[in-house]
Amino acid sequence: MKLRPVEIIGGGLAGLSLGLALRRAGAPVVLHEAGAYPRHRVCGEFIAGLDADTRRVLRLDPFLSDARSCQEVRWFCADAALRSRPLPSPALALGRYALDLRLAEAFASAGGDLRAGSRVAADPAPGRVLAHGRRADARSPWMGLKIHALDLPLSAPLEVHLGREAYVGLCALAGGRVNVCGLFRRRPRLAFDRDSALVAHLRASGLARLAARLENAAPDPASACAVSALVFGTTPGTREDPDRLALGDAHALIPPFTGNGMTLAFQSAAVALEPLLAWARDEAGWRETVALVRARLRSRFRLRLWTSFLLHPVLLTQLGQTGLVAADRLRALPFDSFYQATR
Repeated sequence: MKLRPVEIIGGGLAGLSLGLALRRAGAPVVLHEAGAYPRHRVCGEFIAGLDADTRRVLRLDPFLSDARSCQEVRWFCADAALRSRPLPSPALALGRYALDLRLAEAFASAGGDLRAGSRVAADPAPGRVLAHGRRADARSPWMGLKIHALDLPLSAPLEVHLGREAYVGLCALAGGRVNVCGLFRRRPRLAFDRDSALVAHLRASGLARLAARLENAAPDPASACAVSALVFGTTPGTREDPDRLALGDAHALIPPFTGNGMTLAFQSAAVALEPLLAWARDEAGWRETVALVRARLRSRFRLRLWTSFLLHPVLLTQLGQTGLVAADRLRALPFDSFYQATR
């Protein structure tokens, strides 16, 4: 049976994992990726809450085989350490540089038409899936910075540091690398140099001890990268256009402190797989398919998006961080409940 072709705009985790799964089921797939493989991306490289069903549906285990297991997290407020806590369920740490390349090679080997360096208009159309990543808004004050470092000891497999209008995650990767990735409010007066930007923003955010730790380590300049104009939440127009099918960050960008962005990308691909295959087999119309996928995405992600959007501004304010420290000292911090709600 000849299947309808599917076009995917965007070759990140959502686009690649969906494209590979569609190819395994026999659907023709063309995937456009504006960049090249491999490359570093601004990403926490931390996979929290990835469920067994998603791993099974997308056959992800071979790609995650060398991920480091994280079972403990330690939070810091303005360089003051809170109690270390076990994660309610183990998470994974794995660099995007390797993971994206593995998925891209598997997609091409499965017969997918991978077009790297291809920029096409992300206009909604039947058979077109938008997985091109986050939307940008020049009015947004938020930017992300990331770098890998060697010889950077951690107090736990995952550290989360809260500063003035900033938070930063550190996780241990394979090969002795540590991923350092942070969200910061843009500071126009702060001179921007890619190699030194992260340390400068750490100091400007009141995280001097963390900045010193990074300076005393061995940062990898080739891994340094940045994104700006970040906007969190569901992309406007997602519900209005009946032909628009968006997945991953193109559907909704979750605040990064959750460690759930990579998981959300995989889960959105798994949610869309069966309806897209039904469309490819001419068993459903395109608008019917879009409506079904949207309904499933809302059901799957509503609670975690709502919870994370409520917590996001709290974690970035001095008052919220003071309350966090006080609750931790009183052993009244509902860490497990918040963790589960953002999964």
